[in-house]
Amino acid sequence: LIEGESGTGKEVVAHTLHDLSGRPGEKFVAVNCAALSSQLLESELFGHEKGAFTGAVAARKGRFELAEGGTLFLDEIGEMPFDLQPMFLRVLQESEICRVGDTRPRKVNFRLIAATNRDLAQEVAEGRFRMDLYYRISSMTLTVPPLRERTGDVSLLAHNIFAHLLEQHSGDQKRLSKPLLDLLEKHSWPGNIRELGNLITAAFFLSDREELGPEDLPKDFLAANLEGHEGEEVANPLDFAEKEVIIRSIREQGGNLTKVAKQLNIAKSTLYIKLKKYNIKRA
Repeated sequence: LIEGESGTGKEVVAHTLHDLSGRPGEKFVAVNCAALSSQLLESELFGHEKGAFTGAVAARKGRFELAEGGTLFLDEIGEMPFDLQPMFLRVLQESEICRVGDTRPRKVNFRLIAATNRDLAQEVAEGRFRMDLYYRISSMTLTVPPLRERTGDVSLLAHNIFAHLLEQHSGDQKRLSKPLLDLLEKHSWPGNIRELGNLITAAFFLSDREELGPEDLPKDFLAANLEGHEGEEVANPLDFAEKEVIIRSIREQGGNLTKVAKQLNIAKSTLYIKLKKYNIKRA
């Protein structure tokens, strides 16, 4: 049983467990229990015979049979309808299923990995999840911590996500700047890794510069992460972005302000005004 908030990467953990198991070459079959109604989930898991219900024009294997010899991943298992839970428990106990509309038992053999963003012990206490099923699936439990508790992981994950984007979309030599990574580390990440992935992806596609800085992040993200920071000289997101561009240019030009002004396409006198405004020290 893998526990953790939405977006923490529980399915990635499940895939890794499968790859490191004795069944890495076998199927990995995933089902989201929250995405289907009780009747549809039953048919999806158990399969059905021809004519079992309206629309069942042919017999079909369910996910239990499709995962034969491999791993079945049940995401959001806390959302499994209560009336389906005893049927699922029997599958785990007897290693056999009956398709919907059939009475003939069929043997199944799969490894189960389940995931939830709920407190299943609390769900049991409040009568929404069967105690016997909970004890059956929680013999080994892993908890994936939220991203806000994983100090230092944000930059590592950001680089990893960015590397995948570079690999998938040509070989552009784009890179993430330190100011951008520093800003990402300060965020609380309520959407966890999924939120980080979306942010990095948006910056990747919306910027045409080689080194991505804070100014390439969405304005609402900048506003939320700069607002109320004690000692921050620049409160306006656009000013913050401009400051970072100037600092980066100074670094690239080795502190030569004439070259910096030329690179930024502004007068040198304007550059001096901005240096004073943002309290930027010449490198």
